Amino acid sequence: MPHLAFDIGFCAQLGKLQGADKQGVFEAWEKFERFTLDQLFKDPGLKLESLKQAKDPHIRTMRITQGTRGVVLAPDTGDTFVLLRVMPHDKAIAWAIKQRASINTVTRAVEIRDITMLDQLTPAYERISPVPAERLFAKVSDGDLAALGIDEATVRQARVLTSKEQLEVFAPYFPQDQREVLEYLAEGFTVEEVWRDLVSVNLPTASDPVDTADYATAIRHTRTRIALVTASDELRDILDKPFAAWRVYLHPSQHKVAYRASYSGPAQVTGGPGTGKTVVALHRIKHLLTYLRDGDRVLLTTYTNALAAALRTGLSTLVDDEELLARVDITTVDAFASRVMSTSRRPLHSGEEETRWELAARATGFTGTTQFLAQEYKHVVLGQNLRDQKEYEAADRRGRGSRLRATERPLVWRTIQEFTDRLAADGLRTYLGTCAQAAERLQTTGPVYRHIVVDEAQDLHPAQWRLLRAAAPARPDDLFIAGDPHQRIYDTKVSLLSLGIKVAGRTTKLRKNYRSTHEILSWSTALLVGRPFEQLQDDARSETLLGYRSALHGNGPETYAATSEETELDALVHRVRAWVDNGVAPGEIGVTARFNKAVEKVIAKLSAAEVPTVKLRADGAQGADAIRVGTMHSFKGLEFRCVAVVGVNAGAVPAPKAVTPEEVDRLQHETDLMAERCLLFVACTRARDGLYVSWAGEPSQFLIEAQVAIPTGPT
Repeated sequence: MPHLAFDIGFCAQLGKLQGADKQGVFEAWEKFERFTLDQLFKDPGLKLESLKQAKDPHIRTMRITQGTRGVVLAPDTGDTFVLLRVMPHDKAIAWAIKQRASINTVTRAVEIRDITMLDQLTPAYERISPVPAERLFAKVSDGDLAALGIDEATVRQARVLTSKEQLEVFAPYFPQDQREVLEYLAEGFTVEEVWRDLVSVNLPTASDPVDTADYATAIRHTRTRIALVTASDELRDILDKPFAAWRVYLHPSQHKVAYRASYSGPAQVTGGPGTGKTVVALHRIKHLLTYLRDGDRVLLTTYTNALAAALRTGLSTLVDDEELLARVDITTVDAFASRVMSTSRRPLHSGEEETRWELAARATGFTGTTQFLAQEYKHVVLGQNLRDQKEYEAADRRGRGSRLRATERPLVWRTIQEFTDRLAADGLRTYLGTCAQAAERLQTTGPVYRHIVVDEAQDLHPAQWRLLRAAAPARPDDLFIAGDPHQRIYDTKVSLLSLGIKVAGRTTKLRKNYRSTHEILSWSTALLVGRPFEQLQDDARSETLLGYRSALHGNGPETYAATSEETELDALVHRVRAWVDNGVAPGEIGVTARFNKAVEKVIAKLSAAEVPTVKLRADGAQGADAIRVGTMHSFKGLEFRCVAVVGVNAGAVPAPKAVTPEEVDRLQHETDLMAERCLLFVACTRARDGLYVSWAGEPSQFLIEAQVAIPTGPT
């Protein structure tokens, strides 16, 4: 009885297939389960055809829908066919005729390569290659390459390469297993390490000679990349599976960071959105758990409850040992601080703080702004961990754009002291104040964790870093830090070195985006290009977007200029419905706005249009399959297949209340503007396949400055 199996390349494109295409795949699979081979080839609905110009007679196409065809591997032996891709008719034919199938003589797995592209690229790169000794794989012998499963054709192609950048050009066209071997070697892994980590784990138990024509056996040996589906319910689950936010596959460059045996001290990984920093951090925990001693625990921490919930879900996909998982505490830094202090004091709500500063200023006679006091407390007193008036009067205020004479400092200090004393008397606290107190306590009582892994590190305040530094002993592998200065959405600047966290020499930058398409990434980075970003470490350099890239391609972002808020919301309903009609599950769609008020209006509009909609929960819980709607801040660290960013107009982005007036503090004004710019960048880079940005009236200055505010209208 024939069967239709599914290649990982097909599975990777599932999120982009429309509902009719998925149904067509299901119906084709059913025919393979019911028909004989002879009936399959004669079926007029399936139209299983060979291709006249094909590089490989085993590559055929079949009808999925009226305008869509599937590309299949149809071997001469056995009765299992493999669906490789589903594409529009002409694209399917063009792709299919360039592919060639083979069987790896070491792993015995089925391989597919774009032989046409490789044959075109190789002579061109061969002509510009330097002497052999200067090429990328000069130190790896042909014999070692062959032992790792690299065949003669790929050896010839690999020998012309001179850099990892050139390997990236060839990589999409190489057979997947051979490509991964070459990528690992290019990252500096030894032949022995590649054999151990990649090749040996895929070796079949049989020791008889490999028959390079026996595809039936080879398909059975390719279980890591070919799914053999035996039940209709199983196939439905595959076809309907929502977009997975967590990726567990690591590129060799990521693997090298995550699974390094040990770091001599704190280590850091940086990179733009979608480069896999969080996944690397999760794999690092998996590695650390294998070496824990009795009593040792690990802290995985981040900025918000939603991110902590997402990390908890992600780690559970990697570590299935419940006892090991129980040794990892996953929480926000603020929640950890509260636990250290065992405090019952209620944290101040965002709207309460200004009132509290007004009361303190009235009590001391301070006549300046409450905004100045709040920032002085945050950036100077807590930022430098100042304990008394004498320390404050001698404090370095560089970075503050508001002048403060020496004679004015005692009054400011008394007002800050009045603020904190009143909070304590009323059973209230600030989050950062609690972190400062918790750090001081741990410096006395001692560390509580063996390892600490920090995600979204760029948004943490110095008081939070002091707490984390005090929570783990200064030993190898104490801190592992993942962050991106381009996603700094709060006005906090940190020097890790000044806090006793030295990452110099142990920092890795990731530049390849695995989430968003090249088109979405290019559009979004235009919001930030040309603006310097301070790194966390002190090496006098600024972080840049140079070399940040994506290997994925798709449609460009869509923008819409509305005449009113109502027409903008109407257009949003139209856009969301179009996504759903094209096969995007509601749970794979996110809608975000700058303010909660706008979020509520979006929810009301979509709900009135009978579009399933829920507000993004602070704890990250997903619930029903519905559109997720939340503020830009709440979207941080999340990802969706399609994202709509609404209300990006001059009155909302940047948010007026979030930006310190220039006349109050010029430097803080610039910092606040950058935080708002980064917030828009973060919101846009949550999208994988589709990005829609709209505004009513005048667009945000950020869109105008980046020259991306070109209305194209909803489709």
